[in-house]
Amino acid sequence: MEAIWILLILGIGIAAGFLGAKFYFKKEMVDYEQNGAKLLENSKKEADFILKEAEIKLKDEIFKRRNDIEKEVKERREELASVEKRLFQKEEAIVKKEEILSEKEVEILKKEKEINIGLQEINKKIDDYNKKLNQINEELTKISGITKDEAKHIIMQNMEDEAKYEVAKKLKEIEEEYQQNAHKKAQEILALAIQRYSSDFVSEKTVSVVPLPNDEMKGRIIGREGRNIRTLEVVTGVDLIIDDTPEAVVLSCFDPIKREIARLSLEKLIADGRIHPARIEEIVKISEKEVDEKVRELGQKAIFEVGVHKINSELTKLIGQLNYRTSYGQNIYQHSLETAFISGIIASELGLDYKKARRAGLLHDIGKAVDHTIQGSHAIIGADLAKKFGESEEIINAVASHHDEVPKTTIYAVIVQAADALSGARPGARGEMYESYIKRLENLEKIATDFEGVSKSYAIQAGREVRVIVENDKINDNSAFILAKDIAKKIEENLTYPGQIRVTVIRETRAIEYAK
Repeated sequence: MEAIWILLILGIGIAAGFLGAKFYFKKEMVDYEQNGAKLLENSKKEADFILKEAEIKLKDEIFKRRNDIEKEVKERREELASVEKRLFQKEEAIVKKEEILSEKEVEILKKEKEINIGLQEINKKIDDYNKKLNQINEELTKISGITKDEAKHIIMQNMEDEAKYEVAKKLKEIEEEYQQNAHKKAQEILALAIQRYSSDFVSEKTVSVVPLPNDEMKGRIIGREGRNIRTLEVVTGVDLIIDDTPEAVVLSCFDPIKREIARLSLEKLIADGRIHPARIEEIVKISEKEVDEKVRELGQKAIFEVGVHKINSELTKLIGQLNYRTSYGQNIYQHSLETAFISGIIASELGLDYKKARRAGLLHDIGKAVDHTIQGSHAIIGADLAKKFGESEEIINAVASHHDEVPKTTIYAVIVQAADALSGARPGARGEMYESYIKRLENLEKIATDFEGVSKSYAIQAGREVRVIVENDKINDNSAFILAKDIAKKIEENLTYPGQIRVTVIRETRAIEYAK
């Protein structure tokens, strides 16, 4: 009986415990659901706040970008307005020059009319000579008793001899006059070409300087045990000079393209901050692609500006490479464009194909794009390239002969040589190192003083003229002219210089006496 009560009490206890646990868990579930609802509601509020804050920031960014774009558009418009103003001024100048040419044309027509009047007078004089000839024939027939035909023959012989003399004399005068006029006309055409084409010049050097944010960056560029600088030099083929110059690194290389790639790569690495061999190789490859694309764009731009077409893509790339090549500090890319435009103007004035002249002028220095890798003169190298890529014989000859290394066979070769000299010799177009400048002046003076009879020589006008003083007892007036030619010829053979050098020989006789 006691066991039954115990079991009954135990069962009631278990049932009561089960009901209590069930009530407790049910209450816990209700609390969890309420807390979950509150958390969900709080999360939604927080999400709405974040969205609103992001929307405000986005609007601020859009407003800022819009202001930047409007500012840039305004600057571009101002720049375009400035360009338009300059173009308008140049157009006005061209109109004025055309008016001057029209006035010159009127003067030429006037002179032509005067020549026609002079011809009429000459014809009149010829008629007078014929009348006098008839009178002489009649008198000779009466006096000499010879036949008319014999007298006519004698007179005709005398008149023929006299006419030959007069014609030779007149021809000499006409030849001298035409030489003077031709020289004057050539000067006018060259002056007009210079006036109608004007451009800024850029003086450049064969090294590049990369600025650094601070001197600590030099250590990062060098790297541990120099591994970074060695990698950069090996990958680019450029020498990096890191010395005591504050916050600067110098890049030196004969190949201007490699130097430009190294400069871009180093600037990218400095801006990025991650400088190690793997990153250096990656950046150099990116810079190579950028430079290659820029070279092609520059070549296409030059072809478009000059107005020539159907130039081989490899030649186009070489034209772009000229932007990184200099001569006496003058940018060869700009020099080639300038030579092309001047050649076109001269050809137009002479009534020739200006497009062909421009094409030859643009390509005349194409050999300088690769002359650091190929042995030989840049003119001959350029002619070989022009021939290889399908240019005409006229263009090839103009390229090959613009430094007189081969004979000129066309008028376009002469035009290109003249335009090349004009572009290189105008003031400010080229620059020289002080040492080379002094050496050139010394060589000029030495060449002149080496001739017998020369006492002193002076190079003046920045080496564009050398004045030679001779001993008057050894050099006479006629010998002075020969001496000037010999000195000029020796300068041409022994020196390299832009433009031309004037040789002036001075001979004087001094008579000195004293009154006592």
